[in-house]
Amino acid sequence: MDDKELTSRISALIDEEHKLERAGHEPNHERLRAIEVELDTCWDLLRQRRARRSAGENPDEAQARPEGVVEGYQQ
Repeated sequence: MDDKELTSRISALIDEEHKLERAGHEPNHERLRAIEVELDTCWDLLRQRRARRSAGENPDEAQARPEGVVEGYQQ
C-alpha cells in the first residue's frame, strides 16, 4: 500500500470504529479489537514509509509488522 491508500484505509477504519461506538446497542467488541489492531498496523506502516523516505530509502520496502510486534509498542 502506498501512503494515500494507507491514509484512506486509516480514515475508513476510524469511521467504522466511531460508528460502532455510537451504535445504540452493545458494540461488537471483537470487531472493535480487530479495528484497533489494523489501525495500529496501518499507522506503523505509514510511519515506516515516511521514515524511509526521510532517510532517502525506498518507502516501498517498508513491511507491515505482525500484530504481536505492533501491539507491544509503548505509547
